[in-house]
Amino acid sequence: MPTDYYEVLGVARNADETTIKRAYRQLARRYHPDVAEDKGTAEHVFKEINEAYEVLSDAQKRANYDRFGHAGVNGAGDAGFGPFGADGFGDIFDMFFGGARGTAQQRRNAPTRGSDLRYDIDITLEEAYTGTSREISFRHLATCPTCKGNGAEPGTLIVPCDRCSGTGIQRQVRQTPLGQFVTQTSCTKCAGEGQLVQTPCATCRGRGRVEQEKKLQVTIPAGVDDGSRIRITGNGGAGERGGQDGDLYVYLSIARHAVFKRDALDILIDVPIAFPQAALGGEIGVTTLDGEVPLQINPGTQSGSMYRLRGRGMPGIRGGSRGDQIVTVHVVVPTKISKRERELLEEYGRIGGNQIEEKSFFDRVKEAFRAD
Repeated sequence: MPTDYYEVLGVARNADETTIKRAYRQLARRYHPDVAEDKGTAEHVFKEINEAYEVLSDAQKRANYDRFGHAGVNGAGDAGFGPFGADGFGDIFDMFFGGARGTAQQRRNAPTRGSDLRYDIDITLEEAYTGTSREISFRHLATCPTCKGNGAEPGTLIVPCDRCSGTGIQRQVRQTPLGQFVTQTSCTKCAGEGQLVQTPCATCRGRGRVEQEKKLQVTIPAGVDDGSRIRITGNGGAGERGGQDGDLYVYLSIARHAVFKRDALDILIDVPIAFPQAALGGEIGVTTLDGEVPLQINPGTQSGSMYRLRGRGMPGIRGGSRGDQIVTVHVVVPTKISKRERELLEEYGRIGGNQIEEKSFFDRVKEAFRAD
């Protein structure tokens, strides 16, 4: 029993054109024979996906399919034209479907673009900051250098298929109580190509493409973010019948850094400081992706205070201004102190160091109420 086209694409029967197209693209990427692991199964599924999309993406074909099922797209939608006979039926079919047979054959024999490929690269935050390059190696389908993609051994002929007379289509007319029904399928002898290679190319075994390993130097610009992709045109799978080669997409993953965090173009860092530094202020050294730079700490700095180092963040991938580095300081309380340090701290406490500035706290509360 023929497979339901809506089930093939995994969409509802009332799905709109956008939903159908999105479902087709997702499935086509998954089951394309050039990228699928189980190529035997993938080729069968991929054929079903394309067949389903060809019908459901065409308003007229979809309407006939919804009304008559598979018979509707194979000719049964024109039931009732029995008096025309088998030969006349072909003319009626062309009249109502706009020469769909020829159009389908043209699509089959038309140049086909090669598949796109994906390659994943892991880089560090420092490499994303400065930019870098990687040499990558991957396998892809390339045009056969022997037959130049036509699948025939050099010097041999490619002839029209004698079973389908070069159309790539087999038609079967049968009589039913509802009238004459025509079934159209791809020619089983030439696989819908309309032509036969008499002597297949020994290099590619008649496929026109061979799997090859390719090496490329990929330039990674400064400022790339996690999940960025780089498109390298024409380095995917080879096209068929003179079609354009696919593209290679390089996806970038930036490893988690031990010190820095990234927020868009800004770089975040936590820096510990001692109590005397927080109380008295002073200059400290802060690590950036460009090296260490000085930072002036204000007297009375509280734990969690933030300072901004202008222009010390990530560069914009298209140039322009850089982000900033945001420094969050944390006052560290020592867990072990010497006898002398204890004496000094106790003295500090006796002269008022243990007093919390509660007045300033209540002043802030009052200001908050006044703001309301």
